[in-house]
Amino acid sequence: MTQFKSDVEAMEALQDAYRNLTNEIGKAIVGQEEVVKNVLISIFSHGHCLLVGVPGLAKTLLVNSISDALGLKYSRIQFTPDLMPSDIIGTEILDEQRNFKFIKGPLFANIILADEINRTPPKTQAALLEAMQEEAVTAGGTRHELPHPFFVLATQNPIEQEGTYPLPEAQLDRFMFNVWLDYPSYQEELNVVKLTTTDKKVKLNPVLNSEEIVYFQQLIRRIPVPDNVYEYAVKLSSSTRPNTEMANAKVKEFVNWGAGPRASQYLIIGAKCHAAINGKFSPDIADVRAVAEPILRHRIVRNYKAEAEGVTVEDIIAELVKG
Repeated sequence: MTQFKSDVEAMEALQDAYRNLTNEIGKAIVGQEEVVKNVLISIFSHGHCLLVGVPGLAKTLLVNSISDALGLKYSRIQFTPDLMPSDIIGTEILDEQRNFKFIKGPLFANIILADEINRTPPKTQAALLEAMQEEAVTAGGTRHELPHPFFVLATQNPIEQEGTYPLPEAQLDRFMFNVWLDYPSYQEELNVVKLTTTDKKVKLNPVLNSEEIVYFQQLIRRIPVPDNVYEYAVKLSSSTRPNTEMANAKVKEFVNWGAGPRASQYLIIGAKCHAAINGKFSPDIADVRAVAEPILRHRIVRNYKAEAEGVTVEDIIAELVKG
C-alpha cells in the first residue's frame, strides 16, 4: 500500500480513488449515479447499506460491479424462507480424526450481497444482523472474526409482501443507508438495452484493495468537524422525534417514532465522507443535508394519519432539512 506523507495527501488520494471507482463502475452500470455515490459513501464510512427497489433495476449487478472494482472477496446469499442461521454462518463437522472442525459459511467474505433479505425468517435475519454489528460470529462457543473490511449490501423488494418477513425497526437501524432505486430514464434504459443485448462482456479492473479501504475508513474518522455541524446533526435527528421540543408541527402530526442516536452518528460520519470525496477537508451543514434522506428514511415511523393523507417519509425529511 502507498504510504502518504500527510492526511492532506491521503485525502487527495481518496478523491482520486472515488473518481476512479465511479468511472469503473460506470462501465457496467448505466445511470444510478446517486445510488452508486451513496453505496460508496457507506463503504468508506464503514457502514452497511439497504437497497430497495422493484425487480430488474440492477441491484445485484450493482453490488457485483462494486465488489469487482474494489477487488474484494464477494459472496451472494439468496435469502429464502427455509434458510437457517448455520447456512450463512457455517457449521461444525466431525472430521476423519473425530475432531470438531468449523466449516465457514458464505458470510466469510468482504462484501456480502444479502439478496431479498426480507424473504427469510427473523432467526436468520438476526444472525446476519449480529454479524453486521459484531463483525464476528459464534459457533460451538467459539468466536470467529469476519474478514476486514466487511460490508453487507442487502436488497429488498418493496412490492411483494406475501411470504415475506419485514425487518423490524430495531434491525433496520443497523443499516447506515436505506437507498431507493427508481426506474431509469428513457435514455438510460435505451443505453442499458444496447449494453446488455450483445455478446460483449464488460470486465472491471480493481481500483482499490482491502488495505487501502481500511486506511481510508480510518482517515474518514480523523476528519475534524466544527461544533455547529455536530449541533446541526443532533438537532436534525432530534427533530424527527414527535415528543421533543425540536419537533415541528408536521412531525407531531404525522410521526409515531423518530430516529435514535445512531442516526446522529451516521449523519456526522456520512457528512465527513461526503465532504472528503468532494474535495473538502471538513464537513459543513450542506454535507449533513446531502446524506440526511438515506440515513433518516428507515428510521422514521409514520402514523396512520400520514398514510391516509399520503404524507411520505421523504416529505417529512425534506421539510426538516429545509427548515
